[in-house]
Amino acid sequence: MESENRNILGTGDIKRLMVKFAVPNIVAMLVGALYNIVDQFFIGREVGILGNAATNVAFPFTTSCVAIALLFGIGGASSFNLAMGRGEKDKAAYYVGNAASMLVISGIVLFAVATIFLRPMLMLFGLMEEVLAYAMPYVRITAFGFPFLILTTGGGHLMRADGSPGMTMLCSITGAVINTVLDAIFVVGFKWGMEGAAIATVIGQVVSGIMVIVYLSRYKTVKLFPKHFRPSLHCVGGIAMLGTASFFNQIAIMIVQVVMNNLMSYYGALSQCGESIPLSCSGVVIKVSQVMFSIVIGISQGTQPIESFNYGAQRYSRVKAAYRYALYAGGAVAVISFLLYQIFPRQIISIFGQDGGEMYFEFGVRFFRIYLFGAIVSFMQPITSTFFTSIGKAYKGIFLSLTRQIIFLLPATLILAYYKGIDGIMYAGPIAEFAAFLVSVIMIAIEMSKINKLEQALLTEEKSAVGV
Repeated sequence: MESENRNILGTGDIKRLMVKFAVPNIVAMLVGALYNIVDQFFIGREVGILGNAATNVAFPFTTSCVAIALLFGIGGASSFNLAMGRGEKDKAAYYVGNAASMLVISGIVLFAVATIFLRPMLMLFGLMEEVLAYAMPYVRITAFGFPFLILTTGGGHLMRADGSPGMTMLCSITGAVINTVLDAIFVVGFKWGMEGAAIATVIGQVVSGIMVIVYLSRYKTVKLFPKHFRPSLHCVGGIAMLGTASFFNQIAIMIVQVVMNNLMSYYGALSQCGESIPLSCSGVVIKVSQVMFSIVIGISQGTQPIESFNYGAQRYSRVKAAYRYALYAGGAVAVISFLLYQIFPRQIISIFGQDGGEMYFEFGVRFFRIYLFGAIVSFMQPITSTFFTSIGKAYKGIFLSLTRQIIFLLPATLILAYYKGIDGIMYAGPIAEFAAFLVSVIMIAIEMSKINKLEQALLTEEKSAVGV
């Protein structure tokens, strides 16, 4: 017999379920984004513009952690909920255990790779020689936290799938609070600079990771035994398939970040701004925009258990309702964010330091308004991509996850930068957002038509069964 938490996904009020699962997940996603923003806040004020540039160059490492976490976290949670919806409780336990094991293993591998190949990787990410002294110690220390960051982020989805979104939020908040307090002590109080910010980050991530481990040892819906944690090729393959869309979305973000860093350095050197101003400003803009995306992704991932369970249980009207409410909420967030980006860009930039000079602010304000102009429609692609993953259509989710960053943004950035320099990079942002929006609308319209036919066929079958 399924537990109450699983039953409520198929019977509870959709709006209330959205609040129960999405709000804690939004908070957890926001906290993850704020890890980097908090570091940038203290570094920008205490270290300066070169410190901000260093955190920007180091940011692809964090994106890599999130990508791996979503690969096995979202994949494991989706596989678990689909299995539970089909009544396959024994199989569901293996999905959770295998997902948790892969989170830990992949975190250790990434730590080793980053430690061994740190300098060449930073150079690849767009590191300038003058920023080297800031970025190297920062990443060398934060690399120790990679396994715990991956476990916390991915494990949060496994806890949410178990009906404990509040615990997901608690783990993230605990780490973030520790990071913020220690940042103030180490960076501002002790004047430890980049090293202090890195140490604070790692301590917060370790505490959060330990909390996830404790929870997994007491999983509620299914009982987990050591055998469930032994990686199985079949099980890991199924998990990875459903997590690939979210994984590729983050990898695409990382690739664009790397290209953006290099282009900003190259074309910045050819402009009156120089190298450091464009690199620093773009880092601030991208990290601030991650706040909005964190909320939208939190909404979409919060609906994942509802969509997965009900699709597996063939309750299609509930699947459609969950997606529809996610669009309403995501659209509202996008509109508010768009207005903030257009009206208050200078005020937002000034939060991360005010020692860049007037040219720094002029460039930053213009970059904010142009590059993030497409924010008003940016909610559609991540919500729709996650929806396809939730209902087991991984290949569609994968394709859609690649549209904004790889298929549209990357080519547009390279082409427009060649012809228009830094201005071209700015305009590539909204072009990619609107193109991804149109593709998402077309794909979801086709999918909803198919779901309507499935719903109608099921209704016809039920009527035939009762002799109507």
